[in-house]
Amino acid sequence: MLDTQKIKAISLDLDDTLWPIAPVIARAEQALQDWLRPRAPRAAATLADANRRLAIRQEIQSARPEIGHDLATLRQEIIRRVLLDAQEDIALVAPAYEVFYAERLRVNLYQDAGEALVWLASRFPLVALSNGNADVDRVGLGHLFKAGLSAQNLGIGKPDPRIFHAAAKAAGVQPSEILHVGDDAALDVLGGLGAGMQTVWVNRRGLAWTHPKPPHATVSDMAELCQVLQAKA
Repeated sequence: MLDTQKIKAISLDLDDTLWPIAPVIARAEQALQDWLRPRAPRAAATLADANRRLAIRQEIQSARPEIGHDLATLRQEIIRRVLLDAQEDIALVAPAYEVFYAERLRVNLYQDAGEALVWLASRFPLVALSNGNADVDRVGLGHLFKAGLSAQNLGIGKPDPRIFHAAAKAAGVQPSEILHVGDDAALDVLGGLGAGMQTVWVNRRGLAWTHPKPPHATVSDMAELCQVLQAKA
């Protein structure tokens, strides 16, 4: 059961917790291809092939496992690879990535998330904790967060307890005093539990819980999270 008396800060996953990520990445992929098409048409055609794009990503991840958590470097290496294979200008890597990343930061919050964030931030220090590479400042939510941590910046990702402990340190509290909130059962809930935190599973799709150790609470959206915290206060 959730013990709200222990909560002094909240760490929050971003992708698929505060906004849906699939349409964001689809738009970013399309923006990248559209930008490249007049400048590097063969590379753009390769990136338009989803199976080929995935194969290249997997090849790079296998060859360079050390960049597995650095999504910016990984994306730039994918662009570099397709430009090289197409014998087109690799000087396009940096500006092409900026096109992709600008679109990746154009997110649309779930309807329940905006008001919930304001309510939570008025009561707790919030720390963004993501395996993705969204930047809460550039997304326009930085004023609500005490800190934003990512696997890309730290070189470690969820469910590694060290990234959760880094969130506790950023919030100025002990891990046991943080409530971690996220949509991923393994990365967020089991990861948070393994780091000694209380956890809330944001289960927007109504999935069944299939792991032996459960979250402290399950909610269908961020509005329900606020209701749970308010009711137990």
